[in-house]
Amino acid sequence: MESVAVVAVPFPAQGHLNQLLHLSLHLATRGLPVHFAAPAEHVRQAKARVHGWGDDALRRVDFHELAISEYASPPPDPAAVSPYPSHLMPLLEAFIADAPAALAALLRGVSASHRRVVVVYDSANAFAAEEAARLHNGEGFAFHCTAASAFIGRMDGGAQLLRDVHGLDDLPVHAFVTEEFLEFIGKRARVAQTIPSSAGILMNTSRALEGEFIDFVAERLTAGGKKVFSIGPLNPMLEASALEQGTARHECLCWLDRQPVASVLYVSFGSMSSLRGEQIEELAAALHGSKQRFIWVLRDADRGNLFTDSGENRHTKFQTKFTKEIEGTGLVIIEWAPQLEILAHPSTAAFMSHCGWNSIMESMSHGKPILAWPMHSDQPWVAELVCKYLKAGFLLRPCDKHAEVIPATTIQQVIEKMMVSEEGLAMRQRAMALGEAVRTSVAVGGSSQNDIEDFIAHITR
Repeated sequence: MESVAVVAVPFPAQGHLNQLLHLSLHLATRGLPVHFAAPAEHVRQAKARVHGWGDDALRRVDFHELAISEYASPPPDPAAVSPYPSHLMPLLEAFIADAPAALAALLRGVSASHRRVVVVYDSANAFAAEEAARLHNGEGFAFHCTAASAFIGRMDGGAQLLRDVHGLDDLPVHAFVTEEFLEFIGKRARVAQTIPSSAGILMNTSRALEGEFIDFVAERLTAGGKKVFSIGPLNPMLEASALEQGTARHECLCWLDRQPVASVLYVSFGSMSSLRGEQIEELAAALHGSKQRFIWVLRDADRGNLFTDSGENRHTKFQTKFTKEIEGTGLVIIEWAPQLEILAHPSTAAFMSHCGWNSIMESMSHGKPILAWPMHSDQPWVAELVCKYLKAGFLLRPCDKHAEVIPATTIQQVIEKMMVSEEGLAMRQRAMALGEAVRTSVAVGGSSQNDIEDFIAHITR
């Protein structure tokens, strides 16, 4: 009988899948048997989009497909009243309804051949916590895939720490999602039960970014008998020399090779947001008018099933037209792009971002500041953290302005402030210093490296 196995159970959305797959790869490369369990299309999605790991690393993880019912997979509605991607709700309902039974069957099989089964589940997956608790040899850990500071406002003394000590606005997630999603999270996903049911919590964050907030969370959770491990960033740290290797490089990386150091603005709003047509035109005018080099990943939010036939891409005509107008000063990409490699590239100077935590960790770990354009969920808080606490970004658009079209002049002013002003240079230097500190935290002897080793020592005790 093998000693210990780890089963990772992500929430089926890109930012969640990506982070737990990174953790799975870290554990597997350290010799632990690791199983990654998600619906078939999300296993495929996670493997197709992960960056920074070779095929050999992926082969060390056992991937399992959790059978769920068929569900509608409509395209997003860029004109919707709320920016929250409500088109994903059929997927989420099917996942919560059917994944528990499929996971239970998998866990029984793994349990029979191991001394201990450690289930690491997204903090949105309360059912996985329950299934772990049913095993005679099971132990469950919640995986928190946003900022540690994002939930301290709900802890005793947390709001005072944010507001009174640091002058930060408490921007809770529930204020920036739909009522439908709140009901789902509260009544069917039962997210509030996840941490109380766990042996502890893993957080994809770094003391270099959130040390004070990590300590605040740890003090309160350890008092209740929970283990707390701060193990981020989980994304690989890419070196510039490594970016030049291999033959299957994305064309945008070859284009970046030809640009001056720290001269390119990277623009992307993640996998769960869509821009209205009018806003796309204003952003295009701002990029063109700024005369700055850029890479713009112009995509709509993912469907529940990426591999559903989506027909013609609504951005194809715009891409052709705008590419002619910019005459080589920028690239417009309308498919998936290698974000981690783009952010690691020395020609990239800054990142216009929706402030999803996955993107922020990738950007901060490679020393790139943020032009913050939060959309929904935890993103308004993350923008607050980056711009006001870390002082590593400029707020381009507050989330409460989501119903408005931000004019090109406003966007262009912030682009130029970041890319050509003395204030922007200081911001970029600040981000570079943070990047060094973050990278130190995951190096041998660093705080995040120590915590992941402590976690492995704990589960293999």
